[in-house]
Amino acid sequence: MPFGLILASAPEGDNLVLAMLIVFGCAKLMAEIFERLRQPAIVGEILAGFLVGPAVLGWIQPNALLHALAELGALFLLFRVGLEVKSSQLLRVGGLALLVATLGVAFPFVAGVGIGWAWGMPAIERYFIATAMVATSIGITAQVLAARGLLSHKASRIILAAAVIDDGLGIIVLAIVSSLAKGGVNYVELGLTALLAIGFTVLVATWGSPTMTLIVPRMDRFLRIEESEFTIAMVLLFALALLATNSGVAAIIGAFLAGMALADSASHRVHDLTQGVAQLLTPFFLAGVGMRLALAPFQNAPTIWLMVVIVLAAIASKLIGGALGAISLGRKDALRVGVGMIPRGEVGLIVAQIGFTLSVISKDTYGIVVFMSLATTLVAPPLLAAAFRGVDTQEPAEPVPQIVE
Repeated sequence: MPFGLILASAPEGDNLVLAMLIVFGCAKLMAEIFERLRQPAIVGEILAGFLVGPAVLGWIQPNALLHALAELGALFLLFRVGLEVKSSQLLRVGGLALLVATLGVAFPFVAGVGIGWAWGMPAIERYFIATAMVATSIGITAQVLAARGLLSHKASRIILAAAVIDDGLGIIVLAIVSSLAKGGVNYVELGLTALLAIGFTVLVATWGSPTMTLIVPRMDRFLRIEESEFTIAMVLLFALALLATNSGVAAIIGAFLAGMALADSASHRVHDLTQGVAQLLTPFFLAGVGMRLALAPFQNAPTIWLMVVIVLAAIASKLIGGALGAISLGRKDALRVGVGMIPRGEVGLIVAQIGFTLSVISKDTYGIVVFMSLATTLVAPPLLAAAFRGVDTQEPAEPVPQIVE
């Protein structure tokens, strides 16, 4: 009996367990195969979702439960990465990261608008394509850098800081384009959104670590529950993820900032427990990306050509924009920064969904944007592996040139 029929006929509880077994087991199996082929394991986990999902075998259909597990996986992935990054390191590269993020937004947006114009699309449709090309998914790049032990590398610090800034800029661009689609721009609402997003990120990045260094040891001594320090860490993780969402930035940015706030005070026990939870949940996030990959954009030649152009432009514009912003680091590190900004991931999918809901992009355009988001996510890990080839994973962090503001 096909797995799809087994899932459909199983009791609800068994259905859940079987779905988790298939997704987790296949993701880890593909990760093992890719590791043995000396390829990034993350690509194997994404492809596992594509294989067991509706596009190929149809064993698993995306649903609310798997979506929830995927969101938790993304939160713990970014929290774990944040634990390895000290806020002082990112703040030192703030000026350079801002330049990288700005150029990394400007180049893709111009490219998206230009492609839409060349294909004769309505203005608002080309703006939504451009907005989807603007976003950077920090989750995929962070996973690759963490797996290779490269989080302390100078280029990695620029990538992480720029991705956080990029998220804020992307939210502002999306707010403007969404307002245009609804008939006008509310400048007061837009200003408040930008102020909240920037204020939240700067406040937590600047004061989070010193505050937690004072509070966590005292709370740990006061509390009597088991694993009290880990409990404090989880409360902070979910609280900042919620605050981030309400401030206008992605929940995963809040999770990353929560981890960074605890980087100076978290014990090895917190690191170990977080690593265990992340190992359980991250495959659901990665496989979930693959499950969304559909074959609809391959139905006719004009759509295929447009899809190819958009994917190539999405890769090239982020690569060029990011590399130009980091050119003061030298050619090799500038290239690494540019490659690290390529994946669009879940952020591009959100933009596509909003545009489709507002009826300003066609079904074909929606499929193309979804494919672009996932294609850039798939190509980023091997490109990052190639860009960082030969780099010592224990390489000490080097001083990063500052941009005079």
